[in-house]
Amino acid sequence: MEAEMTRQERGQAIANHEGQVRRLDEFSYEVKSQSGNGDYAVLSTERGWLCSCPDHIYRDAKCKHIWAVEFSLLLREVVSSRTVIEPISVQACPRCESDKLVKHGIRHNRRGDLQRFTCRGCDFRFVINLGFEKMKASPQVITSAMQLYFTGESLRNVQKFLRLQGVNVSHVAVYKWIRKYVRLMKGYLEQVRPQVSDTWRADELYLKVKGDMKYLFALMDDETRFWIAQEVSDTKYKHDARRLFQMGKERTGKRPTKLITDGLFAYRVAFRKEFLSQWGPRAEHIHSIRIRGDRNNNKMERLNGEIRDREKVVRGVKKKDTPILTGYQIYHNYLRPHEALGGRTPAEAAGIEVKGENKWMTLIQNASQKRGAQDIAKRKSTEF
Repeated sequence: MEAEMTRQERGQAIANHEGQVRRLDEFSYEVKSQSGNGDYAVLSTERGWLCSCPDHIYRDAKCKHIWAVEFSLLLREVVSSRTVIEPISVQACPRCESDKLVKHGIRHNRRGDLQRFTCRGCDFRFVINLGFEKMKASPQVITSAMQLYFTGESLRNVQKFLRLQGVNVSHVAVYKWIRKYVRLMKGYLEQVRPQVSDTWRADELYLKVKGDMKYLFALMDDETRFWIAQEVSDTKYKHDARRLFQMGKERTGKRPTKLITDGLFAYRVAFRKEFLSQWGPRAEHIHSIRIRGDRNNNKMERLNGEIRDREKVVRGVKKKDTPILTGYQIYHNYLRPHEALGGRTPAEAAGIEVKGENKWMTLIQNASQKRGAQDIAKRKSTEF
């Protein structure tokens, strides 16, 4: 028992020192030897943790290196600050700002049902339709259309589905909804910082933009599968990938210590200029990837497959700054659960939790509220 406690205490001491435990991928870690004789490989298997050190091999004990990995994982969960995006609830009267509100029935109209409130302070009756003001369709219809579209349906198929529900809109109106709310959510979510790992992946995918061949460059976190950044380029071999990596650093507030890409020369140049540093741990660039083994880019290829499936339905995008790619990035990160993440979304794995039965509505209302507050602050600043 005393020996087990000693291993546990030594493992905790290893984990408390930065750089002693290094994550290679989701199943393997590398722990530095305290004696300075090299590194030990710690693997996660169906039988549990395995370590390459003699203590684990010959004594079949839970060695200090396994304890160090477990403590390291625990420390990451404690240190990472979670961001919770809650559904918007009515808390104050828009006229007198009193919080003495009561629900006063449902207002029924052709645009949908809206909760009506009465203020006990000034007897003002009002409804709040945050984010969907002056829209002819209800929030449920608009968010259902967006969910259908980004799960794989075409604009005209979404239109047919809505007609079955008694909502007569054109496919052009559906596209305008997507364009409006993707732009709104994009501005809001860019201010929410994900907690990503130190290993990133990048890859490029060809697609047709108005009939011309273009290339979509994407950057993704290895551990959480969070789609960090993207850009569309006219060329592949002459493209400067520095802007993609700069967007990644701005979005996450950090740089990776390991980058996995294919052998495209643009990645090598951009890696040296953006991710190499004289301070901190030296970054590693893995560009000689293989189909099999641990040096592959299969996770990035899976993301490319998602984008390719979406492109087939829309039969190519019409412009480089299309809201379709940005909207699918939002859907991939915040709404699409991934089996490899245990049914969680990449945002949840990166410390961002979107609550509510309708997550589209939660994001839209929070984005609208944030923009409204910024507009008020801007207007007040110009008055003085």
